[in-house]
Amino acid sequence: MIKEKSALKRIEELQDLINYHNKRYYQFDDPEISDAEYDKLMTELIQLENTYADHIDSTYSPTQRVGAAPLEKFDTFTHLTPMLSLSNAFSKDDILDFNERINRFLDNAKDISFVVEPKLDGVAVNLIYEGGTFTAGATRGDGTAGENVTRNLKTIHSLPLQIKNASDIPDKIEIRGEVIIGIDSFKKLNKRRSDAGETAFANPRNAAAGSLRQLDSKVTSKRPLDIFCYAIGYAKGKTFKNQWEILQTLAGWGFKVNPHVKQTGNINECIQYYDEMTLLREDLHYEIDGIVIKVDSLETQARLGAVSRSPRWAIACKFPPTQATTSIENIIIQVGRTGVLTPVAKMKPVPIGGVTVSSATLHNQDEINKKDIRIGDTVIVQRAGDVIPEVVKVIKPQRTGSERIFHMPDTCPSCGSRVVRLEGEAACRCINFDCPAQIRENIKHFVSRGAMDIEGLGEKIISQLLDENIINDPADLYYLTKKDLIVLERMADKSVENLLASIERSKSPPLEKFIFALGIRHVGEHISKILTKEFFTLDNLIKATADELTSIKEIGPEVAGSITKYFRLSSNSKMIEKLRKAGVKPQDATEKKPSELTGKSFLFTGTLESFPRSKARDIVESLGGNVSVSLTKNTDYVVVGKSPGSKLGKAQQLNITTISEDDFLELIKETS
Repeated sequence: MIKEKSALKRIEELQDLINYHNKRYYQFDDPEISDAEYDKLMTELIQLENTYADHIDSTYSPTQRVGAAPLEKFDTFTHLTPMLSLSNAFSKDDILDFNERINRFLDNAKDISFVVEPKLDGVAVNLIYEGGTFTAGATRGDGTAGENVTRNLKTIHSLPLQIKNASDIPDKIEIRGEVIIGIDSFKKLNKRRSDAGETAFANPRNAAAGSLRQLDSKVTSKRPLDIFCYAIGYAKGKTFKNQWEILQTLAGWGFKVNPHVKQTGNINECIQYYDEMTLLREDLHYEIDGIVIKVDSLETQARLGAVSRSPRWAIACKFPPTQATTSIENIIIQVGRTGVLTPVAKMKPVPIGGVTVSSATLHNQDEINKKDIRIGDTVIVQRAGDVIPEVVKVIKPQRTGSERIFHMPDTCPSCGSRVVRLEGEAACRCINFDCPAQIRENIKHFVSRGAMDIEGLGEKIISQLLDENIINDPADLYYLTKKDLIVLERMADKSVENLLASIERSKSPPLEKFIFALGIRHVGEHISKILTKEFFTLDNLIKATADELTSIKEIGPEVAGSITKYFRLSSNSKMIEKLRKAGVKPQDATEKKPSELTGKSFLFTGTLESFPRSKARDIVESLGGNVSVSLTKNTDYVVVGKSPGSKLGKAQQLNITTISEDDFLELIKETS
């Protein structure tokens, strides 16, 4: 009895809590928790309501509603057919369970055909066309009725106002779509808002929602909204056999349909698609948070029907979240290899995208002030791909008054030297070249994979070597002996032998890797390759003047000044000489003969099977070509790998040559 009482009380708590967060999300476009946390609350409520169904009235529970009631500032629009919400899956096992439920319901033992689509992270809308003309549009709302945002939808350039050149247009049709803002457009929008002193949006989805809910459509017209269409609700006088036919018809009518939609023959192919989209996710110019799996046959969909708030015939399988809510427990300072002091938030650990995150960069004091980040704040933190986690937004309603304002220190936490903020820079900097933290970071950079690539020389060993005064600069690494290393923690004979062998192997690096390893300010991997192509030897580069450097395309006065300053410093000259005496000799570059690829621009889309993209880039550059990440009319070749991104479609529109991976391999073979 006590357990039942406790469960019923928890149901009420969850209903109130989810209703509150629905309001924050749907009405104020200002969520206070991440999607993952919301899903967790909803899953718990669904399970409890199912368990105690005989003891509660769930008529008004948020589990029976898709979102929240329409805003009062817009007219209410009743959908011709309900806009149902999809049940969520969070793993491959959930996808298999979904398939099993369908087969059990249908008493079916055969494979079922599905259509799989990216799950766009935007705002669902319903579009009404009468006689081929767009007459009305609304948000999802509570699934039965939404907000009439017709005027705002008309401002979206990718939305057809008239369906033309089609003889089979129904007299009246209801088309479903997802309004989004692309990632690059979102960044530009937030920069404009920041420059104007306005609050930045937390993510593209909230930016799209806020833009679509503007009373003044002139404001909406200035927002970079886009739309993909994916379904038909009601169609007077026209029938369809399956979901795939619907998508092809919509595309034929001029609506944007996602280029990554796909038909599958069974559930295992759906799981394979999930894996493919997980990899492709970071290459897309818009955000997706999972995939949607739909039974292809509309007749089978009708047989399956719906349960509560969701259809039985479809499911959304979400990726691991890229955002989560946590709290800042402290802000510490990290000193980088160039002396920059970076504030880092130390947070209560939280899982994001399959990784436990406990730190996030805060960049500099200006960024902290702009976002009003304080120690003790509850925040939304984001991690996308391999990008360093960052704090997106502070949840100010959760402040208690105990939060503390943070100020950058006046002295370096590593060496105690006074820090400076140079003119034109946002960062504070320690200018003491003997600063222990800078030396440590310089050595870590020197041995990293893109530089000298000394395998087995990790941060812990470097710290021990520095703390014991065994090394003081990168050159000292080449004078290490077994006697020096064997006394270190967790270093046995075999480990010492392997590390010494790795150091020995690194003595003859390609010149561009050696230049990068030096850690010259503003000289990354790309500039290192340019310098190698221009000067061929380290001695030529050391003797280069500022004028010679600035005559090179892509090298301006600031980079040139940094290079000449580096080689003028006696400490750096001594370190390079010490490296040479230890037997370190970078490979001189040879002048490359012009090839058919000289000056040609390549872009890669999708996954390559022969080698990683970084290797493909090195091959192209070795043959005189270049590789870009953005598609322009000057791109010569688009190399299409497995599961290509949207760049393929754009390349075809621009009539740019597209080649397969096999074609690319043949091309470089012939050129070589």
